[in-house]
Amino acid sequence: MEIVEVGNCEVPQPQQQALPLLSLNHVSLLCRSVWDSVRFYEDVLGFVPIKRPSSFNFNGAWFYNYGIGIHLIKNPDIDEFDDTCVNELRPINPKDNHISFQCTDVGLVKRRLEERGMRYVTAVVEDEGIKVDQVFFHDPDGYMIELCNCENIPIIPVSSCSFFKPRSHSFKKTPNFKCGFMENVMMESLSMDMMNFSF
Repeated sequence: MEIVEVGNCEVPQPQQQALPLLSLNHVSLLCRSVWDSVRFYEDVLGFVPIKRPSSFNFNGAWFYNYGIGIHLIKNPDIDEFDDTCVNELRPINPKDNHISFQCTDVGLVKRRLEERGMRYVTAVVEDEGIKVDQVFFHDPDGYMIELCNCENIPIIPVSSCSFFKPRSHSFKKTPNFKCGFMENVMMESLSMDMMNFSF
């Protein structure tokens, strides 16, 4: 791995050039009822409906807000009027697959969910005295959503952490790098994308 000095920081450079990715564009979700999911993403999470391409020949809806798109697609294998297809209430497991959104007021999130009679679970993550509050709940199709105040934890590349030790002997010891520049760039990008999140 090549080490390149950027400003006053030594930044490790990957041997192979990364793909020219910019950001997460959207998440696509199959849904039982497009209408129920539309109401959830618009009313509960504050997403704004946007125009879909006219060439689509299947039912769905597109939303955008907070720097990300949500694309809903009607699941062709499920009849939304067939009661036997309704998912039973299942436990909300924070370790399950989920989409996470940063928010500024976790207490307000919990009050809004309670007003709507929605089930949720909470968790707290702590690192070196810094705490992050998390709220997990399901959308109408059982996809899990997390809202948290994750901006409390700094984004630090693992390669810059002196305490990082590879678990396998097949890895070479990770060298210590001066850090600061990349963390600031990543945090600034994240902050700009998420600063408009509000209820």
